[in-house]
Amino acid sequence: MKARLPQEYSNKGPGNMQSMLKQVQKMQEDMAVLQAELDEREYSASSGGGAVTATVDGKHKITKLDIKPEVVDPEDVEMLADLIMAAVNEAVRQAVETSEAEMSKISGGLSMPGIL
Repeated sequence: MKARLPQEYSNKGPGNMQSMLKQVQKMQEDMAVLQAELDEREYSASSGGGAVTATVDGKHKITKLDIKPEVVDPEDVEMLADLIMAAVNEAVRQAVETSEAEMSKISGGLSMPGIL
């Protein structure tokens, strides 16, 4: 018994495979360019009504941390730590969400493990 390809695959021949490979290569190139751009972007988020503002880059590294002096209370260091964590986590969430959204525009929503 011979295995048969569906009709739409067998009629197109090797030319279709080359075309598909070119499309994949173009998509990879586009994604590499976009990833480089995303890595350079900055994302900022605040907590405590603007008492703490964290800025991260597209690689999720903190590039700036602003803390208003009035929020620094030696008696309540835990609150300051919570505000910092909230601001940093929100900035990182924004970076991840933006990266996923931009990449899915190129990939057409395909899941491509190892790309992000």
